[in-house]
Amino acid sequence: MITFLFWNIKNNPIQSIIARLALRHEVDVIMLAECDIEVDTLLSELNNLTGRMYYHVSKIGCERIEIFTRFPIEFITPILESDKYTICHLKLPNAVDILLSVAHLQSKLHIEKVDQDSISRDFSESIKEAEKNISHSRTVVFGDLNMSPFDGGVIMASGLNATMSRFIAQEKSREVRDKYYPFFYNPMWNFLGDFNSDPSVPPGTYYYVKSTEEDIRWYILDQVLLRSELLTYFNIKDLMILTSDGSDSFLTKSGIPKKSTSDHLPLILKLNLNYITRG
Repeated sequence: MITFLFWNIKNNPIQSIIARLALRHEVDVIMLAECDIEVDTLLSELNNLTGRMYYHVSKIGCERIEIFTRFPIEFITPILESDKYTICHLKLPNAVDILLSVAHLQSKLHIEKVDQDSISRDFSESIKEAEKNISHSRTVVFGDLNMSPFDGGVIMASGLNATMSRFIAQEKSREVRDKYYPFFYNPMWNFLGDFNSDPSVPPGTYYYVKSTEEDIRWYILDQVLLRSELLTYFNIKDLMILTSDGSDSFLTKSGIPKKSTSDHLPLILKLNLNYITRG
């Protein structure tokens, strides 16, 4: 199993918390948005607490994402980047190789919906270009998309085309105006609302109160998307919204994210990429 952690840390100096999460969940790949922690500071905290050697993945153009991994960096290669996202090829010995896409897209607080949709289309086209370059579409997307799972940029065909249904995603693509668009499966739909097996899990990853008629308060802006080719290696039980590092809670007594930690909650995903071994 390969364990991934994604978190928008809101530029907070929480390297000790990140290291505790890495130790507790045996995290292999750490992906951070809005990270102002010095690379050497975070590496020192990770390496000292976990007893493992972590490395920083070099960037070729994306300043909004930082990636740290306990794998030697020759196994994770940036393929394509913009200022908003990075797409890497994760190719481990004796494991299924994947495309790892990590994004921090712009907030609707700063741009219009039409611009969000346009950015989603650009991101989608970049993913498809990277998939073409490595000749497969075993792609996983992590990110603060700054959209809900039901927003246009996430669900529209020319955007990320992410469906709530694993069954639908297995159809691989859909046709719109004589053009085929590949599906993503978006398992984050399962966390909407508070009807789940663990009542301690909040109904979202981000809490925001609006003084408007439409005010849902809990949002799932932080998401994981998987192409149908990766569903063999994925179990919904291996995707979690985290509310604690084992020592400290990320929530206030009212049950909303502590801004002193981050106004977002982190995601953990495990993928069984050793399901098929290669010699």
